[in-house]
Amino acid sequence: MRLDRLLANMGAGSRKDVKKLIAQGAVRVNGSVVKDCGFDVDEAADKVEAAGKTVVYREFVYLMMNKPAGILSCGDGVPGVKVAADLVGDDFGFYDLSPAGRLDADSEGFLILTNDGNFIHNVISPARNVSKEYFIRTEGVLDENDCEAFENGVVLGDGYKCLDASLEILRTEIESKTSEAVVTVHEGKFHQVKRMVLARGKKVTYLKRISVGGVALDTSLKPGEYRELTREELNKLGAL
Repeated sequence: MRLDRLLANMGAGSRKDVKKLIAQGAVRVNGSVVKDCGFDVDEAADKVEAAGKTVVYREFVYLMMNKPAGILSCGDGVPGVKVAADLVGDDFGFYDLSPAGRLDADSEGFLILTNDGNFIHNVISPARNVSKEYFIRTEGVLDENDCEAFENGVVLGDGYKCLDASLEILRTEIESKTSEAVVTVHEGKFHQVKRMVLARGKKVTYLKRISVGGVALDTSLKPGEYRELTREELNKLGAL
């Protein structure tokens, strides 16, 4: 890989800034000053330093974020729209991050951000059977008939029959006619969980994704915070 490209990709600065650093002799490869922007670097073997700091090349990164309400997962190229990737700081913000599965703007919880397109496809593809688990609160009381309907595949308002899912009722308040439950699905249709509940005559008033592929959201992450997925978690998700 070209030296200037590696440095720019790893957040050492813009292409213009990187070229300036190289021209000033502030970049070393294996201990030797290199002033050629096009110098060919073996990103896996060569030691690269910029302004005295070692630059470690990483092709892909995988972040677990606790997405807050009010933030879109992805802006679909609409200028001025704040999305989850905008919350990522300088440590990983220079990567071109996208969500592996979306959450509605008013929904919270586990959102994976990565620059690995194949990984994103594997997480969101129904054929890969990756589970997504959600904690929900509803307006309207959930009951065993709803649980059975989820197990058999809820038919949405547009006629689409969802894959078999599970609904575990945690608590119900008869007076307020509300319920809390955990929903587990293996696909990711638009507003799917909300539409499944609506098809049963109730309404989701709060939704938080709490796990993906058997990996639970880190409860120490406050809304808007993130961390890298561990090797063990990536193994569970099939990234390694």
